Amino acid sequence: MHALTEQQIRSAFVNASRREAAQATLPDLDSLNWDRLDYLGWRDRKAPLSSYVVAEVDGEPVAVLLRAAERTGKRRKAVCAWCEDVVNTDDVALYVARRGGAAGRKGDTIGTLICGEFQCSQNVRRKPTRAEAGDATEEERELIVQLRIEGLRERAGRFVREVARTR
Repeated sequence: MHALTEQQIRSAFVNASRREAAQATLPDLDSLNWDRLDYLGWRDRKAPLSSYVVAEVDGEPVAVLLRAAERTGKRRKAVCAWCEDVVNTDDVALYVARRGGAAGRKGDTIGTLICGEFQCSQNVRRKPTRAEAGDATEEERELIVQLRIEGLRERAGRFVREVARTR
């Protein structure tokens, strides 16, 4: 992912008001390892149910305001719809985004399961387990990781594209 500035992120929101975008608490952008991010995701420290995702769509950043579903009762294991990691299934949460444009103003939303701390970029880069890769060569294992990275970028991009789509 290309390094982004605060202004680029705030102006890239497709489903947030100017006020919501301005009030978003951004992470420390200088401390991020942009080369190892396939999308940028973070929770708002000041508003625990608010989270944000920025993904590149057609080479441009698209930012989305998400709401985390309140956790009630026993936590269940789930697979993240973006990284599809089968090892880290304990911290997956339902996130809902208001659609952009008139549809969002009418209350239309779209939801998905995403890693609760947005660690998908780390998950797709882990070495494949023996169950996933069997006796694959090192080259084949690297290909598995590369395919995971491409899949994550495609699924995250598809989600933000769907949020941004105006009907």
